[in-house]
Amino acid sequence: MLLENKVAVIYGAGGRVGRAVARTFAREGAEVFLAGRTRATLDAVADEIRTAGGTAVTTRLDARDEQDVNAFVDGVAGRAGRIDISFNLIGYDITPTLPTPSAGRLAREFARPVPTAATWSHFLTTGAAARHMAVRGSGAILALGGPGPDPAAGAGGFDVALDALEGLRRQWASQLGRYGIRVVTLKAACGETPADIAAAAALVAADRAHAPAPATVNV
Repeated sequence: MLLENKVAVIYGAGGRVGRAVARTFAREGAEVFLAGRTRATLDAVADEIRTAGGTAVTTRLDARDEQDVNAFVDGVAGRAGRIDISFNLIGYDITPTLPTPSAGRLAREFARPVPTAATWSHFLTTGAAARHMAVRGSGAILALGGPGPDPAAGAGGFDVALDALEGLRRQWASQLGRYGIRVVTLKAACGETPADIAAAAALVAADRAHAPAPATVNV
């Protein structure tokens, strides 16, 4: 198994991709700690994992709340003894793609995803995991990006949010690499399925993957 005896934290685990990642990580041997804002969806994923013989623990939290994120991660490390993998898959609160050009939209609508992706959620979850990983000298922090450098027509602030996240990811990869922590973005095209993303994530998070920093992986 790729992730045998690993401890994985997955944010947004109740969503389509989060669910696939949680189930795949558990199937590959990881003990998974699932976080999200909706208890019912988290518990449903955990029940599927336990039925298949895996180990899953759920916690309801808002990944944009610094106090909650730090308490959650510290609690996981205290219970499991370490954190090997952190994967943030929360949604970015975007308005559905519209034909209106970005320049013709309301500023608050356009900018909404950017602080969620960069300033709040990923910044908080990365920092919380890195504190524990650095002590052990190893770990993998994963993010899910877009399909590539060409923005989709009408995607607006969503593409800007992903660009901001990638800029931070490059900084984190450079700064945390000295502690043995890999920070990797998985880029998935529109045709990729949650199962495809989950399979790639399991491989990237495994010990046999030694991606240089900075790095992106095309699913």
